[in-house]
Amino acid sequence: MTDVDSVRIWRAPDHTRLVFDLSAPAQHKLFTLDNPSRIVIDLKDTRLKASLSNLQIDKTPIKKVRSAPRNGKDLRVVLDLTAQIQPKSFLLKKHGDKNDRLVVDLFDRRKVKEKTVPKAVSQAQKQRDIIIAIDAGHGGEDPGALGPKIGKRRLREKDVVLAISKQLATLINAEKGYRAELIRTGDYYIGLRKRRNLAREKRADLFVSIHADAFKNPKARGASVFALSRRGATSETARFLAQKENEADLIGGVGSVSLDDKDAVLRGVLVDLSMTATLGSSLQVGSKVLSNMDSVARLHKQQVEQAGFAVLKSPDVPSILVETGFISNPDEAKKLNSQYYRRNLSKAIFKGIKEHFSAFPPAGTYVAAVQNGSVQVAAVNGGKTGRQAREHIIARGDTLSAIARRYDVSVRDLQKANRLNGSSIKVGQRLKIPAS
Repeated sequence: MTDVDSVRIWRAPDHTRLVFDLSAPAQHKLFTLDNPSRIVIDLKDTRLKASLSNLQIDKTPIKKVRSAPRNGKDLRVVLDLTAQIQPKSFLLKKHGDKNDRLVVDLFDRRKVKEKTVPKAVSQAQKQRDIIIAIDAGHGGEDPGALGPKIGKRRLREKDVVLAISKQLATLINAEKGYRAELIRTGDYYIGLRKRRNLAREKRADLFVSIHADAFKNPKARGASVFALSRRGATSETARFLAQKENEADLIGGVGSVSLDDKDAVLRGVLVDLSMTATLGSSLQVGSKVLSNMDSVARLHKQQVEQAGFAVLKSPDVPSILVETGFISNPDEAKKLNSQYYRRNLSKAIFKGIKEHFSAFPPAGTYVAAVQNGSVQVAAVNGGKTGRQAREHIIARGDTLSAIARRYDVSVRDLQKANRLNGSSIKVGQRLKIPAS
């Protein structure tokens, strides 16, 4: 006889998830009934030992959850519904410290959006924002890494990274020319492939996955920034962390045993030149973020590491994974639990992102328009309208002549504006760009 030891519910923007914790595997059958609308879940040779009355079903399509024994040895659970849904169920085998589970997903029916005639927009309105997709790792059924006990319960990675992600999004949205898109907005799980696909659907210019992982050695410490590596991890720690994050699909439950990316199209793109360019951009922005985090957090490695994180395998969106620290380290766990520290960390991450896009602004964006001097803004003195002062941060490979061509100014004017005697410049140096 299998026992249902507990039942949990999670609400995501597009679906509701019910998880039944089982003492052993159990056969189940799911079907729907109409008039009234309801879902029936039958579990063979199973009994209910958990309470269903405490489930938080508000803001879900579930009106009521009820249960009863069936045929003397089976269990029937009935979900009374208030809206039409598309159900999906699957069993998860025991994995790590997680017992066997039955997962029931209730997907909301998509509403048809009415098409509207677009209004005419000005040239200034056409200058789009740079979109940063922020992915808070784990969530819902998957708590991520666990830290030491602070207060009444242990610090959970999913809570820490969501808090950092929201603070980072607030900073981004406060900056003109930038817009943040949170991949996960609450405590629910999203599959790894879906996370990166959501970033592509949102037409993100950058995908940033936020984590606070643990290591087998509690003395391990330091923040890290990762980009994708097609050749494998660059260190033992990187390999360990990549394996743990990829296993999240088993823990969170996407109904798949194999975690290998079997999408032939994506595999093809990964070996294409476009992936090489995307990876190059990922390493560039990762380097900027890492160097700015150095002023706030102790770094685990001084360079951007590369590992086979599944969530980073986007063919056309530069993607980085930021390990904000080791939650398994007691000292770093205390910092990660601090709102002040999380905010400073968010500021450092965003500063690195801005430095990258200041040097390489996507075409058609407000930031690109500011860089090339085509945006008219109110001047500081007198309130008159004038061109905004431009600045270029020297990146690796930049030359004075190339910068002059990019901004349509002469080398001589560049030298004069920055009091340069020759053409020698340094990585990280800030140059004032005179009007063309």
